[in-house]
Amino acid sequence: MKVQNRKVLILNQDYSALTICSVQKAFILLYLSKAEMVAEAAGVQLHTISSTYPMPSIIRLFKYVHLPYKGVILSRHNIFRRDGNKCQYCGSTQDLTLDHVLPRSRGGLSSWDNLVTACRQCNSKKGDFTPDEAQMKLSRKPFKPSFIMFLRDFSGNIDESWLTYLGKKTKIY
Repeated sequence: MKVQNRKVLILNQDYSALTICSVQKAFILLYLSKAEMVAEAAGVQLHTISSTYPMPSIIRLFKYVHLPYKGVILSRHNIFRRDGNKCQYCGSTQDLTLDHVLPRSRGGLSSWDNLVTACRQCNSKKGDFTPDEAQMKLSRKPFKPSFIMFLRDFSGNIDESWLTYLGKKTKIY
């Protein structure tokens, strides 16, 4: 994996997971003495013209950052990530859109518990019906992921050393 595609877990001063950032941002935080390296990526180093540095995998901030709300923002992109970029009715990965499980015309809200990823064909077939009425089965019930769950399960490739701070991966089906 290329350096620019790697991610680094940022921990708050109390070792709680804060966010994920690029290697470049993590290196700047280390270089400016705003963070310390907790774990380095195995077998990978950063090279400059004159020096070599260990590549960070986990860093910890020296100052505590107060976050008033650590939640996952409801967005089209985050719904797609939660659903694995697959139609929740047929499993297709082509021509994806969002579907309201309970249609908006029948009082359905745009919420984590009512939105799923669907291909245009399934969305059109379901129409203004619920999945039961359209005789279409959801592969899993929609849910709102917690912040830690979102970092751990939906952020793409994560380093195994992160699991100490993010908790063990659990099936949520």
